[in-house]
Amino acid sequence: MNVDVGNALDEVATPGIPRAALDRLDDRVADAHDTIATGMDDGEFGYAALNLPNTVDTDEIRAAVEPFADARTVLTVGIGGSALGAAALCDALGDDTRTEFLDNVDPEGVRDLLDSVDLSETVLHVVSRSGTTAETLANFLVVREAMSDAGVDWTARTFVTTGPDGNLRDLADAHDLPALSVPEGVPGRFSALSTVGLPVAALAGVDIEGVVSGAREERDSLSGSLFDCPAYAYGATAYALDIRGAGVNAVMPYAEGLETFAEWFAQLWAESLGKDGLGQTPVRALGATDQHSQLQLYRAGPRDKMVSLVTLRDRPDVPIPSSDLDGLDYLDGESLGSLLDAEFRATEASLAESGCPSVRVELDALDPESVGGLLYGMEAACVLAGELYGVETFTQPAVEWGKKAARGLLRGDESLPGTPSLRVE
Repeated sequence: MNVDVGNALDEVATPGIPRAALDRLDDRVADAHDTIATGMDDGEFGYAALNLPNTVDTDEIRAAVEPFADARTVLTVGIGGSALGAAALCDALGDDTRTEFLDNVDPEGVRDLLDSVDLSETVLHVVSRSGTTAETLANFLVVREAMSDAGVDWTARTFVTTGPDGNLRDLADAHDLPALSVPEGVPGRFSALSTVGLPVAALAGVDIEGVVSGAREERDSLSGSLFDCPAYAYGATAYALDIRGAGVNAVMPYAEGLETFAEWFAQLWAESLGKDGLGQTPVRALGATDQHSQLQLYRAGPRDKMVSLVTLRDRPDVPIPSSDLDGLDYLDGESLGSLLDAEFRATEASLAESGCPSVRVELDALDPESVGGLLYGMEAACVLAGELYGVETFTQPAVEWGKKAARGLLRGDESLPGTPSLRVE
């Protein structure tokens, strides 16, 4: 992963970062890196996630999924970090194995998905650290019943990733299901490079060893200076722009395979940094599609945004056939790849011309090593930003409040604050 922050400087953008401010910020990055490195060395909660490239056992993962190698469809039942990391990997790197993710409990969506798959050729992966997540367990019960109704032995088509105790662990023990353990000290949104995100990727034909290798290379690049470390350059720049008024971070990959990465990033950034009245709001976009929609706002709207442009140095290409249509001579001899690259460069230039700050994140290709490095780099960037904000990066009290409230409502407790009292019908 390479990061260029030149278009985030105040000589180009408003808000922008003075070069002298980056130099001063680098001293804080050095202190933050010391804290992060100590946390990694001690295996502290949260910081342990940054050790995954060295601690994850891909052989164990491959052994657990080997009985399901014939799966035509892999259905993951999980929510948030229990699903998004695997989805990002599969969408970026997967083969023609169908991968689906039940990460919501909308009845129509669940029914439509189950109606669309052949359950006899489907493998079910259930993911919950606690084994008590309401949405996950509810969806699992629905899928299990659908399998039984279809005459499918669900116990022969299911494996779980969970903690040492809880309903899922008891279920795995009772039915002799293959079971992987969630890594100790790793919050769900930081678990893509673990037994949470990698098993489904392996079933989808992803070179998970290559993913881990790329992440390990990114780990080795962590250092005490943002000028030497791409991950820290990104995290420090995003933080510095935010405190100068760019409270929105629009992540815009120029590769459709990375569209789900932007969704994964949104959870990582929002849930980790949105505390104590602080944090950037992540927005998901896709280049070149959203040049024809959201770019209008980024360029001409309020000066409260930074744009993170993610691009590839190399990609497979498709030539554009010659045409005698009027006005299309500029496409002669070009390809879809060269057109997409031109769209990327035009967007970057458009943002610079209008003074909207942007950061370029560049990958060698959409390959396992690059994607592994990207996921790891953004995790490290997030941890660094959390240190600079001074927030508890690895907790999510607002999320836990919502879970508790939902359980209370299901048990009949209607005493929630904020009940609407002004209705318009």
